[in-house]
Amino acid sequence: MSGTPLSAGFIPLVDAAPLVIAREIGFAEEEGIALSLVRAPSWSTLRDMVAFGQVDAAHMLSPVPVATALGLGGLGVRLDAVAVMSVNGNVIGVSQALAGRLRAAGHDFGFRDAVAAGRALVGAAGPGLRIGVPFPFSMHAELLYCWLGALGLRVPEEIDVRTVPPPLMARALAADEIDAFCVGEPWGSIAVEEGIGELLLPGTAIWAFAPEKVLAVRHDWSRSEPELAARLVRALWRAARWLTAPGTLSTASEVLARPEYLDMSAEVVERAMTGRLSIAPQGELRSVRRFLEFHDGAAGFPWRSYGDWIAARLAARTGLDRAAARAAGKRVFRTDLYRAALVPVGADLPGASEKVLGAIRVPTAVASPKGSLILQPDAFFDRSIFDPDTVG
Repeated sequence: MSGTPLSAGFIPLVDAAPLVIAREIGFAEEEGIALSLVRAPSWSTLRDMVAFGQVDAAHMLSPVPVATALGLGGLGVRLDAVAVMSVNGNVIGVSQALAGRLRAAGHDFGFRDAVAAGRALVGAAGPGLRIGVPFPFSMHAELLYCWLGALGLRVPEEIDVRTVPPPLMARALAADEIDAFCVGEPWGSIAVEEGIGELLLPGTAIWAFAPEKVLAVRHDWSRSEPELAARLVRALWRAARWLTAPGTLSTASEVLARPEYLDMSAEVVERAMTGRLSIAPQGELRSVRRFLEFHDGAAGFPWRSYGDWIAARLAARTGLDRAAARAAGKRVFRTDLYRAALVPVGADLPGASEKVLGAIRVPTAVASPKGSLILQPDAFFDRSIFDPDTVG
């Protein structure tokens, strides 16, 4: 592989697909990049690899760069989110014992109704529900707090949230270290495949268009290597567009399933890629529209509103000044760099850099240079709205 050497870290999840496809299908090479991918064992390790310059870029949980900007996590290194790599892709699962109590109480595992599922879960689990998430600063945690908090729990005080790396989630459930989890695919499906747990809800049932992973780089690297950063953004954009083309997901699943990436059955990977999930060991299937999105609806666009929303929630839980935190969070999502990278290739990008979150309930056309951009529904389950123009 020829080109400028560039290293990127990733966690073995299906939403690392744009990086893997950029390397394996040749989009990185087309941009003059010799892309090497480094598999990390945990999110804390991956964050540190970026911060200390062991890799140039990373597939990263969307709240991590925001938390870093707010001084949470102790690194003191500014990170930029130069693109959103994926939207959605999480599942909430429960142990077999807890699933049995849920079914005995009449819950139908319909996989759509976040209110019914949440009330059933709280009722069946009782106080001190132990829930595994991959990292404290993650969309997994934010979805749980948003969901259970809106249903009346004091969060995080009334739940026991525990950090478990994604590949170890099924093992933690089997060892009775947790009662439930929120994790990115395919690790929820692995718990089902191994007969350890059942899936209760997709993340999309809580927030229909949640920014899950971002492409993160150090701020000093994006300043010193703007042209290389732009080439990487374009390579990922092309990979994401390829992933939406008809007939590509089987090939992508075979690639992702390789030992150097996810190291598992391509069939399990493809279920996650298509949103056709087996929710119980007995083989019950549920289909989730837009379970995982890489490209459509400007999925890759790093809306400044995302950083604003994440920062507001982190500030509320940690006692930071809310207005200052929100301003810092907005700066993390580099809409300017994304535009600079993609305008030359004719990508149809939103005319605005911020949007009200939760307000879109049907596919909606928005202002864009070509007039062809349609944003997808992004409603929260409780119909709440986050307006970036509000103060405080």
